[in-house]
Amino acid sequence: MKKSIMLLMLFLTIIWGSALSATAEEKLTDAGPTDLLIVSGTITNAQGKPIKEVKIHFSINGKAVELTEEVSTSKAGRYEAEIRVQSGLLPGARVEMSCEKPCYKTVENIVLDNIVRERDCEEGGINFLAHHSLTLSRSITPAFWIATFILAGVYALIAFEFMHRTLAALLGAALILTLTYTAGTFNSDYEILTFEDAIHAIDMNVIFLLMAMMIIVGVLKKTGVFQWMAYKSYQLARGNVFALASILMVVTAVTSAFLDNVTTMLLIIPVTIEIAMTLKINPVAFLLPEVFASNVGGTATLIGDPPNIMIGSYAKLSFIQFVQNLTVICAVCLVFTVIFFCLYYKKEYLKAQVGDISKMISHLREEYKITNAKLLTQGCVLLGITIFLFIIHGALHMEPSIAAMFGATILLVISKVDIVEMLEHEIEWPTLIFFMMLFIVVAGAEETGLIQVIADWVKDLSQGSLVAAILMILWVSAIASAIIDNIPFTATMLPIVAYLNTVIPGAESGILWWSLALGACLGGNGTMIGASANVVTVGMAERAGHPISFMYYIKVAFVPMLVTIIFCSAWLLLVEM
Repeated sequence: MKKSIMLLMLFLTIIWGSALSATAEEKLTDAGPTDLLIVSGTITNAQGKPIKEVKIHFSINGKAVELTEEVSTSKAGRYEAEIRVQSGLLPGARVEMSCEKPCYKTVENIVLDNIVRERDCEEGGINFLAHHSLTLSRSITPAFWIATFILAGVYALIAFEFMHRTLAALLGAALILTLTYTAGTFNSDYEILTFEDAIHAIDMNVIFLLMAMMIIVGVLKKTGVFQWMAYKSYQLARGNVFALASILMVVTAVTSAFLDNVTTMLLIIPVTIEIAMTLKINPVAFLLPEVFASNVGGTATLIGDPPNIMIGSYAKLSFIQFVQNLTVICAVCLVFTVIFFCLYYKKEYLKAQVGDISKMISHLREEYKITNAKLLTQGCVLLGITIFLFIIHGALHMEPSIAAMFGATILLVISKVDIVEMLEHEIEWPTLIFFMMLFIVVAGAEETGLIQVIADWVKDLSQGSLVAAILMILWVSAIASAIIDNIPFTATMLPIVAYLNTVIPGAESGILWWSLALGACLGGNGTMIGASANVVTVGMAERAGHPISFMYYIKVAFVPMLVTIIFCSAWLLLVEM
């Protein structure tokens, strides 16, 4: 009996569920045949970039349409919605759409007046199509001010050295993500950057390129080649201090063009200090010209300075493009650098006590010689192959980081150098983490609209003039990079310059990228905190008992920095003409 009752109840439940489904189906189709309306389009911001995850709603004749799935834009900013409409309503019905996304102004009641009939369906009904693309305007929300405050705070912590720059960037990134998933969960006006967007914002091409070059340099360090180059510089000078200073500047600049300029300074500073002490002159008279030259030389190539690596990766510029557009002006600036510092430190160089030149050369020959010729050969061959891949990477459509990773990996394999030692001691993990966190902080500013506000301000100030934009980006980059580290400044400027390239006539050639590169790299010479190589040089000089004050550094380097920027201004205007 109980079993029969249970079967009866089950049968009634099935019948009732079928009735409900039929009712729902009838309600959805308004108890009649239906037509299909397909609406599609693309949603972008003022910079022409696609906006993802824009929520879209529709209404017909003032009545909201309930769709089976929520409609939102893809990463490419595209959307497509399929709407079932009672047969006979289209195309005369009033179809409207609304769009909403945090940090953008909500757009409501957009009338779709371009509905066209496509074809009749085999199962009955008619297919209609409508296409509507639009641009959303930014909205100043609490997230905008929070992202602005965090970015400015990170800059202040780095510039005034209140904490290590890696910790400052890590703090900024942590605040952005935490606020997004706490306050932003309850109120979308506080949503700054999602975790997925944060991961996407990290430019792994930059990270892998830096890491691979650190490995190559780390292997080459074991051969003693950098110290040997300093010894050969002294041997070529034959006791002429002016010639020695000039050779050291040129060697440092050329080396920095193909290796990390921070590492170049780390390796050449100890030898320079020893040579200076032997000559009885202040090592600072050699160190400041060298670090100035390292920043000038590093500007010439894609891999010479971190700002160039960032620019090249973001703008998809090749190694050859950097060489073609920057080498000549960097050579001019290097000649000026040599002449200026030889004159500036003339009195100091004249104090040198040369002594027994042959004895000094013999001492340096024994002290700084090649310690592993086989490893040096392997390293030079792989470095040459890597640079060759850099040169042709554009034709191969290959990211520069792939070339660097290939060279570093093969060098580790054939040299049998301990990979664990390389990872632990030669890779500057704090620097790589700094880059990763900084990308997230800047992405937060871009997502909330701060970067677009700055870009629009630059565009309005230049009044659409390419010449004005070139000079503004060059000089603002130079002065700003002298005040703060050029790496975070460059990260902030990348989307701004990309936007200006699309709205200023004539900027399509990419000349604004060269303005940014020259301004950020050479402007970093202005103060001791303007570039990473400067900070390293000052720190090592202080540990060796030769402190360099902030004001002394400005006194020596700021004027020649301005002169090099003047040279760059003339060069860029000449190229633009």
